[in-house]
Amino acid sequence: MKKLLSILATVVALVALGVTTLSAATPTDRSVKILIMPDHLDWNYKCGEKPVFRVLVLKHHSPMQNVEINYELSEDNMPAHKSEKMVLKAGEGKIQLGTMKVPGFLRCEVVVKDGDFSYTGWATAGFDVEKIKPTVENPADFDEFWKRALEESAKIPMEPKLTPAPEYSTGTYTAYYVQFQTYKKSVYFHGLLTVPNKPGKHPAVMRVPGAGVRSYAPMTELPLDKFVVLQVGIHGIPVNLPKEAYRNLSRGALYQYNRFNIQDRDAYYYKRVYIGCARAVDFLSELEWVDADRIAVCGHSQGGALTYVTTYLNPKVKYYYAHYPALADLTGYLHGRGGGWPHLWRNGADANIDKAAALKTIPYYDVVNFARRVNVPGVMACGYNDRTCCPTSMFSVYNVVSSPKELALYNEIGHWLYVEQEHERSKWLQEKLK
Repeated sequence: MKKLLSILATVVALVALGVTTLSAATPTDRSVKILIMPDHLDWNYKCGEKPVFRVLVLKHHSPMQNVEINYELSEDNMPAHKSEKMVLKAGEGKIQLGTMKVPGFLRCEVVVKDGDFSYTGWATAGFDVEKIKPTVENPADFDEFWKRALEESAKIPMEPKLTPAPEYSTGTYTAYYVQFQTYKKSVYFHGLLTVPNKPGKHPAVMRVPGAGVRSYAPMTELPLDKFVVLQVGIHGIPVNLPKEAYRNLSRGALYQYNRFNIQDRDAYYYKRVYIGCARAVDFLSELEWVDADRIAVCGHSQGGALTYVTTYLNPKVKYYYAHYPALADLTGYLHGRGGGWPHLWRNGADANIDKAAALKTIPYYDVVNFARRVNVPGVMACGYNDRTCCPTSMFSVYNVVSSPKELALYNEIGHWLYVEQEHERSKWLQEKLK
């Protein structure tokens, strides 16, 4: 009975924190839960140590009896090197993970079938994570390349246009749809701007987007009666089109845009995106409502990547907050370890890409090389179970940052956020920009 009570107490605590998920998307509560608990509370180990993971399978919050589990062990985002079955008599067992000889991450995935449904849980051990180094090269002319690109784009007038968005406006703030030229003539960024109705100049936050094509709504995690907030779209299309239009673009003209012209560093899709983000800060800083000395940038995934990029390219950015940055250490898979989204050359993919040419482009766009050059305070938020932006790639970013930095680590999360994390980001930004 004491053992069962101990198990249940652990379950209550872990479920409250959302330790397990059914998928890599938003956490979903289901009747069967799989809890995987490393024997180090911080999930961190030294190279050569051998973690033991405790597994607990529950149904209706009670341990499942004689339940068969299938588990796989793998290095971060790499193919499994061990797959086995185990029967847990009282819903509980232990899995020996082995070890790693070099800094990185070792993941355990457990699958349970119950009736017509299959359930999955993950946990990931980190090994000397502070020693993870990037694989991507650091070009000697990196700064010159981007300085020249910024100078060329500065010759293009922004010609900003603000259109009221009454459907998003309230008694405390006013919303606008915006557009402005960025990289070349007739190359536009579009976005959604919210401005406090209270007179005066206010701190400003620019939110850069995650991957995909979509519309935008106000960023209500921040007090919009006190902050000017600009959310930008990167694809040169309005951000208030019907959902069907974005769906058609994502499946058609913009499908796999992250690979467009990757063999040419001057024509790669992200060049206009990166320059556009830098110019968006200029647009924001010149608004009559904005205190140009109090500007921050934030974003998730692709937006986490663009957060680092924008912070380096525009010195008007004073703070940044990057959630699980993508586009990081893109050459990882070529070195036998996990690489960042969009997972170039993973498991033999991208055979149609000229690798030699792409490898001349990638170093100029890899977030690692922007992060090593940022010189303002910031935060990186991430989790060890992220399989979209794998932690190996994200720590390749974090470890090269030399300016003041903070790590907001929720070990158990995948490629999603808790509400508590959004609250932490809002609190941090408000404190820094007050």
